[in-house]
Parts: sequence; structure tokens; C-alpha cells
Amino acid sequence: MPELDRRITLEGAVNFRDLGGYQAADGRRIKWRTLFRADSLSRLTPSDRSVIRQLGVATVIDLRTSYELEGGRFPVEEIPVGFHHVPLLDRVPSPEKFDLAPGMLAAQYAEIARDAAPQIARVLTIVAERHAHPVIVHCTAGKDRTGVLVAVLLTLLGVDEETVVHDYAQSAEAMEALRGKLVERYPDGKDLIEGATEMFSAAPTNISALLRDLRNDYGSVEDYAEAAGAGSSVVAGLRDTLLE
Repeated sequence: MPELDRRITLEGAVNFRDLGGYQAADGRRIKWRTLFRADSLSRLTPSDRSVIRQLGVATVIDLRTSYELEGGRFPVEEIPVGFHHVPLLDRVPSPEKFDLAPGMLAAQYAEIARDAAPQIARVLTIVAERHAHPVIVHCTAGKDRTGVLVAVLLTLLGVDEETVVHDYAQSAEAMEALRGKLVERYPDGKDLIEGATEMFSAAPTNISALLRDLRNDYGSVEDYAEAAGAGSSVVAGLRDTLLE
């Protein structure tokens, strides 16, 4: 399949991207229009829903907290999909914690990978099933929880670290749009939102540090996945279903 647009423009989401086309294991590439990453999908417009239908999405995996889910979720009533709620955090940080010190996101990513390892393994197992495709994995911004999950997934598929980091960093373009939407929705929090530089950053070092920590702690990302509960059979399933 020829190169397609990686970023898919929607009205109700700002960070919806295709993970297809990346060079992976054994000289193969990730299939286009099979695996997507995204921010919140609870505000999709009728036009957006038409796009999702055209993509033939079969599965949506929501990594947000139960509290976030209560505020709205993917419109399963209108677009029947296999819907999986697999929260990677118990609760979202309070707004007062938005003003993080530089480098704190990388530390948070390491915590997510460690504390939510069983949930990450569950997501990997779901994605490895052929009938699950095309699949969307998303959180609120499509950057942090999704970023951790996708970094692990791409690495297991054999994508090199430079590409994994580059994919994560593409979220930077969407963060200004997300800030604008949040300010519009919560005008009283304008100063807090606009001043939260670290929270809205997508610095490449955030993900390179995560991958380094996983290698230091487990030996490799594959060993991390196995310890989490997604062993070699899951990795083989991921490669079999997602690569061409």
C-alpha cells in the first residue's frame, strides 16, 4: 500500500494518527489503516463518525480513568465496536499538578509502565487478535498513557527506537490545539492551562528515557512485556497480525 496521511483530521479530536508504514521486524512494515492512536473520542461530530465508519474500526481501547469515562466515551451506540476500558491510572492528576518540573513526565511514564504493567499486557493481548482490527488505542491527550503503550507496542513490533521516539514527538503539534480546546471548555483555568508547559510537552527525551529505564530494569522491552504477562506468543501474534 502506498504512503497514506498519518494524521487524520477530525473535528472533535486533535491527535488521531495512523501507525502504519513504520519499518519493523524482518524487513516488514506495519499495515496502514490497521492501528491508530488518538486523544479523547467522546466529542466526535457526525462528520467524524463518518470517518471512523469509513476506516472500518472494529475495536476501541480506552486507557482513561473511570472518572474520565463517566464524562463521555466513544459512541458505541452509533458505531458498534468491541469496546475495552483498560485504565492505566487510577485517577487523573489534580489541576494543581499540571505545572510539572521539566523531566517529570518521563518519571511518570516509568511509573505507568511499572504500575500498570498487567493492564498494558492486556491491551497488547487484545491488539494481537486479528479480529480486533482496525483498532484505536486512546487516552485524553493521546500523548502520555497512549504514548507509553504505543512505545512498548512499536518496540515489540521491531520498530527502531529513533522511529518510536519520533512517533511520540508528533503529538507536540496537536498539543496547542488541545490547549485551545481546553481553554474554550474551561475559561476559568486559562492561566493554569497555558502555563503548564511540561504537562503539554512531547519532548523526545520523555520516551527515550522510558525505553532506557525498561531496558535497565528488565533487560529489554520484550522481557518487560513477558514479565507483565504478554510473552512471546503475544509478541508473535502482534507481528503476525500487524505486519506485512
